[in-house]
Amino acid sequence: MSNDKSKSALKGLPEMAGFVAAILKELSNEKRLLILCALIENKGVSVAELAEMVNLGQSALSQHLARLRDQAIIDFRRDGATIYYFIADEKIGRILKTLKSIYC
Repeated sequence: MSNDKSKSALKGLPEMAGFVAAILKELSNEKRLLILCALIENKGVSVAELAEMVNLGQSALSQHLARLRDQAIIDFRRDGATIYYFIADEKIGRILKTLKSIYC
């Protein structure tokens, strides 16, 4: 019986484990975590604002943003020449809000 319970607890995890691990890998970087924390309270933050908020040069920030975009963690919208970033997946926002409530 306990073996059935163990299998039930892991239902769906093998299919999602790689996906979740990739997200957690991106969250494990201090600068990317700061970027995401800056975005959880805002629906759109410009690159210049983000650079100032997380104390990064635009080149380094762009590299972190590219990684987060590649994992579909963030997305952007363009308004003229300005690009505004936001968290793309509500689930990521929930993870970040949970982390914030525990540690901040």
